[in-house]
Amino acid sequence: MKKLLKASLRAFIVMGLILATSCGYNVMQANEEAVLKAWADIESQLQRRADLIPNLVEVVKGYAKHEKETLTAVIEARAKATSIQLRPEMLTDPKAMAAFSRAQGELSSALAKLMVIVEKYPDLKANEHFRGLQHQLEGTENRISVARQRYNEAVATFNYSIRKFPYFITNWLFLKLEKKEYYKADEASKSAPKVQF
Repeated sequence: MKKLLKASLRAFIVMGLILATSCGYNVMQANEEAVLKAWADIESQLQRRADLIPNLVEVVKGYAKHEKETLTAVIEARAKATSIQLRPEMLTDPKAMAAFSRAQGELSSALAKLMVIVEKYPDLKANEHFRGLQHQLEGTENRISVARQRYNEAVATFNYSIRKFPYFITNWLFLKLEKKEYYKADEASKSAPKVQF
């Protein structure tokens, strides 16, 4: 009887170890960390863009004094975009993600209008300082796009991992992780800005 009990106990321990290594506990946590890192990368690039905008606006101001309305719109959109903070624990809130995305879309739209207006000023386009800022801003916009794509890929991996069998059982019993929201384009940013001269 003791041998049977010991053999059963060993079998139970072995089965427990096998189940513990395939339950996905660590995988789901690693996937969530990847989402949080990807979000931090987006925030870093958005901050870089926000830091470049005041310099760009100041250079344009010197050339385009009567374009005050557009410059004001850019400054206001930057202020709004930087005032909306999305903490990592809010990545599961669709309304918070939509508000954040909307503010970033408004800033992108205001910057697009500014670049269209710049076309009217050949001297400004030739200004070395402006060109440097414009190239930095274009590079930052590309980095933001890549960071958004990587974030959405991390979210897809994470969301799948908390729904996958048997991981979803582990999540339901122990972790209670919630689905993360994708970074979606703001509806307003889907149409090109209208600029009239």
